[in-house]
Order: sequence, then structure tokens, then C-alpha cells
Amino acid sequence: MKKIIFTLFLVITLSITPVFAGGSSESADAEDEGLVTVAVVIPSPLGDRSFCDSANQGVIRANAELPADVDLIETQGVHEHETAMRGAINRGYDLIMGVGLDTQMMIDLAYEYPDQAFASPSELSADELPPNLKSLLINVNKSSFLAGLIAGYMTETGKVGCVAGGDAPGINQFYYGFKQGVLEANPDAEVFVNYLGFDFSNPTLGMESAVSMYNEGVDIIYAVCGLSGEGVLQAAAETGNYAIGVDTVQDEFYPGSIITSVIKRVDNSTYQIIEEFVNGQFEGGFQTLDLEDGATGISWDAGYTTFEDNGPDDMVSKVPGAKALVEEYKEKILNGEYEVYDALTMDLWDSLK
Repeated sequence: MKKIIFTLFLVITLSITPVFAGGSSESADAEDEGLVTVAVVIPSPLGDRSFCDSANQGVIRANAELPADVDLIETQGVHEHETAMRGAINRGYDLIMGVGLDTQMMIDLAYEYPDQAFASPSELSADELPPNLKSLLINVNKSSFLAGLIAGYMTETGKVGCVAGGDAPGINQFYYGFKQGVLEANPDAEVFVNYLGFDFSNPTLGMESAVSMYNEGVDIIYAVCGLSGEGVLQAAAETGNYAIGVDTVQDEFYPGSIITSVIKRVDNSTYQIIEEFVNGQFEGGFQTLDLEDGATGISWDAGYTTFEDNGPDDMVSKVPGAKALVEEYKEKILNGEYEVYDALTMDLWDSLK
């Protein structure tokens, strides 16, 4: 029996197994049908039109195409993440995936339950992983760099910002790649960042953070904060400024205000891990997909012209030059002629401090 979405309700204590819609008989039904059972725990509710919704597309595809019964478990924020993971362990899933959850928590659970398979379709920031934990990293520093080139080239004030979900290597992989791109295109530009304390599900907070930046003269903001980013994009439209979306194509949310989006194909990485597990090819450890693998890029590469079709003439006139710059540096990156900073593996460069 296929299930697409399960919602985690509040629990009284961590000792109580979380309650899911549908009841525990569903897992037994799946086992009787010979299906691999998978739980995918996401860090905030569906509806972010970004990271979580993208992962859900991978779940939907896996349920449709693979001999697997995959449940998506929504949480209301970081205070529910471990409870949700332990609830999934108690229910006996064959594979449990945490999307964008705390690295140390994932590692600790993997060591505590060595016979349970765990995975993350996004980055886990660690030197090594337990043999039963897999991390499929979509490396976003290069595509974020390309977005930074666009922002640095197109800014009219010389001030560019990033609203980031939290100060952690996985998020800084977006931010510092973007900052490097801005400064490469415009060495005199100023780049600002506001961190949201890992609150990825608060559009009001995202909007307040963005408005404070816009009020200081920033005119383009990169939104790297999940559902909170909806507030950043809205702030751009309401203040007459601009934003860059993330994870999925967000250009059409506010046509003419969203210049482009950095695409991170969490749908594909979610599906790929489930497919490997179903086919008996699951192995713990790190795997990386990158710009050259088509796992990430910008919306312009996918043919989206929303900003060109709806943006103000003075900004639209800059798009051809920005596209030429992107293509120039993309070729250099793919040929190994230009290096983009990697927040997951490198000490912070002086040029980016």
C-alpha cells in the first residue's frame, strides 16, 4: 500500500513513539508485498517550494517507479528531528533518510543502531561516516558561484546580500561560493550575510532579515533558507529589489523580481539513494554529484526566461552580459582552469573573510 505523506504530530516526551497518520499496519502490509520500506524525514513541513518539496518529488517518483513503500515524514522544526528519526527506527523501516538534518545526530544514531541503514540525500559535514550511513552530496558551491557572478554583474548599488538558514559548512557552501562569484565579477562590491539560527520554516523572519538588508542599500539577495526564503523573495518584490532563488526554480514566484535560481536536484539524489538500496547497491560513506553531473546549475541553463520577460528594462539589458560571463566561467570551472572555494573541505580563504 503506497503512502506519499505522513505528518509527525507533537509528542509528550522522547520516550513516546511519534504518531503517524495511517497506523503501523502499513509497514507490515509493505513487507507482505515484498516491498522495501523507506522513511524520509524532512526538516520542516511541505510547502516551502524549495528543499523539502524537492525531496518529496523524489519520494513520489520512488513510490511510482520502484518496488518500495516510501513514507515522507514532516516535522515542524529542529526540536522534532531526533524524535522523528527514532520513531522511524522503532517502526522498523529498511532504510531511514534524513534530509538536511544535523550531521552529528545522524552519525550518533548510525553508531547506536549499527544494523539500521541510514542516508542523507544532502551533505553531511564530517571527516568520516559509520559504514551504515550514506551521504549523497550535491555540491552547490560552483552553481552558487555562477549566481554570484550574475549578482555582482547586475547590482546597481554595489551591495549584495545572502540570507542563510544557519552558519554551518553545508549552508556556507552556498554562501561563500556566491560571495566569491560576486567579488570575481565586481571586486568593489560589498557582500553581506544574515544567518537565521537554523530557522528554515519562518517566512516572516526571512522577510524581516531581507528588508533590513534592502534598507541598508542591498539590492540583490540570495535566499538560502528553505521556507524562510519565501519571505526573502516576497520582500524583494514588495521593496522593488531583487532576489536569487534556491533549490528549485523559483523565478516565477514573483516574476521580474527573481533574477535566477540555483537548482539543487534533491529530488534526484533522494530517488537515487532509494534506487541503490532497492537494487542492493547501497554503501555507506560519501558520494558527490556536481555541476558537471547535471545535479546542480541555474535556472537560466534550464531555459527559464522569466526575469528577461518581466523584469525592468534597465536590469534586463544586463542579462546578455551576465549570461556571457556565466558561460565564460562555467567553461573555466569545468576545464579545471578556475577553482571555486569549497566550505566543506577548505579553510576559509583570506579573500572571502
